[in-house]
Amino acid sequence: MVDSNNLESRIVEIYNLYYLDVYRFLVCFSGNQNDAEDLTQEVFIRVLKSLTNFNSKYNLKTWIFSIAKHVAVDYYRKKRFVSLFKDVFFNQLSSNEKKPDEVFEVTELKRCIHEAIAKLKPNYRAVMILRGISECSIKETSDILQCSEAKVKVDYHRALKELKRKLNIDIEGVLTNAK
Repeated sequence: MVDSNNLESRIVEIYNLYYLDVYRFLVCFSGNQNDAEDLTQEVFIRVLKSLTNFNSKYNLKTWIFSIAKHVAVDYYRKKRFVSLFKDVFFNQLSSNEKKPDEVFEVTELKRCIHEAIAKLKPNYRAVMILRGISECSIKETSDILQCSEAKVKVDYHRALKELKRKLNIDIEGVLTNAK
């Protein structure tokens, strides 16, 4: 039998390690902070329910992101392809260090980038979020998406190329401003 204190401390440790990454992934996928909070909560409920069955031969982060991907896909299906990456989240970002016009430019650029990401094919969008925004490795991304590493590389390259074409900016600008 598993010691409940040990399990509780393990759950707290996992939550503290991965909450922010999962939350950011789900904000990008849902386009809404409130939905992302609910979805993140759902991810960790599923993690809690399945933790005793987790096979330690797998990477914990990959397993959690795989759960997050499934939660996001379920959400996506329920919303029936409603526009992703709404302006609400990005308009709430503020900086005390920049002038209002600079803040507007950055916010507008982020909005454009996220709109462009939202218009990508679903597999390109998922790879872009995981690799470009969440900074998952190729291996982690392939495990999460349950596809080959070669497919991740090709889809990521094609997604970047498509974003560059749509936005008419360099690739580094896309990734830097998408975060």
